[in-house]
Amino acid sequence: MQTQLAEFIRNTSDGREAEEILRACVHCGFCTATCPTYQLLGDELDGPRGRIYLIKQVLEGQQPTAKTRLHLDRCLTCRACESTCPSGVRYGRLVDIGRHVVEAKVPRRGADRAVRWALRTFVPRAGLFGAAMKAGRAVRGVLPQVLKDKVPLARAAGPWPGVRHSRRMLTLAGCVQPSMAPSINAAAARVLDALGISLLEAPGAGCCGAVRHHLNDHDGGKADMKRNIDAWWPMIEAGEIEAIVMTASGCGAQVKDYAYLLREDPAYAERAQRVSAMTQDIGETIVAEAQALERLLASRKLKSEPLAWHAPCSLQHGLKLRGGVERILTAAGFELTPVRDSHLCCGSAGTYSLLQPELSHTLRDNKLAALGEGGAGMIASANIGCITHLQAGTRTPVRHWIEWLDMRLSDTSAIADIEAAGK
Repeated sequence: MQTQLAEFIRNTSDGREAEEILRACVHCGFCTATCPTYQLLGDELDGPRGRIYLIKQVLEGQQPTAKTRLHLDRCLTCRACESTCPSGVRYGRLVDIGRHVVEAKVPRRGADRAVRWALRTFVPRAGLFGAAMKAGRAVRGVLPQVLKDKVPLARAAGPWPGVRHSRRMLTLAGCVQPSMAPSINAAAARVLDALGISLLEAPGAGCCGAVRHHLNDHDGGKADMKRNIDAWWPMIEAGEIEAIVMTASGCGAQVKDYAYLLREDPAYAERAQRVSAMTQDIGETIVAEAQALERLLASRKLKSEPLAWHAPCSLQHGLKLRGGVERILTAAGFELTPVRDSHLCCGSAGTYSLLQPELSHTLRDNKLAALGEGGAGMIASANIGCITHLQAGTRTPVRHWIEWLDMRLSDTSAIADIEAAGK
């Protein structure tokens, strides 16, 4: 795609990157076939190709409008289009740049501006978010449904094994997961402990930076990234850990991008490169320990259980990881049911479910229908946002897959109890 960028962005880092991405696009339209919003709305401007045209026009100097901004807002940033694109167009990076420029040229007003400010301010702060979650649970019965959906019932985390192995790995607590589902990291710690690895959370680490970054506060997102690097660096530098394990695939995709997003920061570029290289999704970690896991599972009499697997967009399109979790769950005795259109987003997409509720809920209903077609009484996923979003629309238990695996390794009767409670 030929471009002639306007003076305001031509010789900037974002401009050079955007031009490179735009030139890679050959207008083929394959991306529209896998775009969730194009499938729902049928509007070319609500698909990747149309949005690319809009961004190109803005970067070439055309004044955007509120309608331009709306079409970009409707994008889930699921990156399914990247998995489909034969030319390797890095659409996710382009839409980040485009949104940032459009928001500067078409400032938000009123409630739209206030809601986004609140999300940028409160969600990334684990302490504030946790206090709000506690208060929300106290009055959950009287909350409007849109808020009740975001206040899951509390689940006990269970014990976190002490540090007793020479092999050690770090994990990120994150911003919303500690209060919404502390059971996820605790389950990961128990599974890894059984495999001879101690899992630790570093004090001072928090939000991965994705929330602010995708709400166009790029400086705030980078501040979150730098804080995490500072929290992790002493243990990395001392050689005390061998990996940084992510139990939320959305966070994993973001931390993997630290090296790229901080590449021009002289104080952090080198450390960000090291952090990104050490980061792995929990699925990658467990797959690498497959033999040890198989030995543990061999000692248990496992009843076959049908399970519907939802692969988050951040896992399959962002991290490009497919098949690993499925192999683990199958080895643990789960019978994975077929899921139609498994490449499509569930509609969670970070803060999207709050900012675009109608589209988000339609996508959720479609996803739950597809997950339920195989008759499974349990659903597994790999990202806290997807888990919470899906659970709000169904009585079928939705858990992180590491929690289901933890139950297999510890008390298989717990699975039946949870499945029965969902009916």
